[in-house]
Amino acid sequence: MSHHTQPLLRRIWQAAILIVLLPLILPLVALGFAFSMLHRICLYLLVWALWLPKGKDTLFVYSDSPIWGEYMREQVLPMVQERAVVLNWSERSKWRKWSFPPHVLRSFGGGQEFNPMVVLFRPFRRAQTFRFWSALEHWKRGDTEPVERLPNELLINL
Repeated sequence: MSHHTQPLLRRIWQAAILIVLLPLILPLVALGFAFSMLHRICLYLLVWALWLPKGKDTLFVYSDSPIWGEYMREQVLPMVQERAVVLNWSERSKWRKWSFPPHVLRSFGGGQEFNPMVVLFRPFRRAQTFRFWSALEHWKRGDTEPVERLPNELLINL
């Protein structure tokens, strides 16, 4: 068998396996997507039912970062403090394992640029997420425009 026919045979074999497994894979993907959507809907319903009646419509996430911790505590937190559930990422080792606010953070924050962040919840609307990490990275390098713009956008939406 020549050197060129091996990759061709391998691709044909892989395609055949994929075609055979596709009827099994597609329903699993659809089921995973459905469970993901159901999870998100349940989180919204729980936030609306548990937080909003208490006047809490905001999730505020920050850390004790020497770069932006003070800025977030002194400039951004006062804008939302009365209406916010506050999570300090630096104290995450103290969070209870099955606590609801960290679960909301993981679900709405994702895996990147979630600290610092503000998430606004409104009844029957999608949450608005304000991620400060990138803006504060620019601020650290002397570009203040993004970090000045983001709190203004937050204030407009409050």
